[in-house]
Amino acid sequence: MLQSTSWALAAALALALSPVCAKPPATPASAASASGMPALAPDESQLVEHGHYTNKSGAVVHSPAHAVTSQAPAGASAKCRDGSFSFSQHHSGTCSHHGGVASWL
Repeated sequence: MLQSTSWALAAALALALSPVCAKPPATPASAASASGMPALAPDESQLVEHGHYTNKSGAVVHSPAHAVTSQAPAGASAKCRDGSFSFSQHHSGTCSHHGGVASWL
């Protein structure tokens, strides 16, 4: 009986002292869109700017960026009036500070 009690006490102590497992923050490659589909992270080598922001759904999204070529980068959802490409997952606020949306992709 003493042996099983010691084991239970040791297990409870180990559980109490173990670090809490928290979900890691979303990254551009693992972020999910509002539809539940994984966001397609753009190839950073094809972009001039490399910023990110957290959208209203809590997903980390690439900020609007100019492409190295004239082609839309993978994952772009809109082309902004200043020539940059947006990776926004919501229409609201897309291309703000970039002249607004020139066209949806």
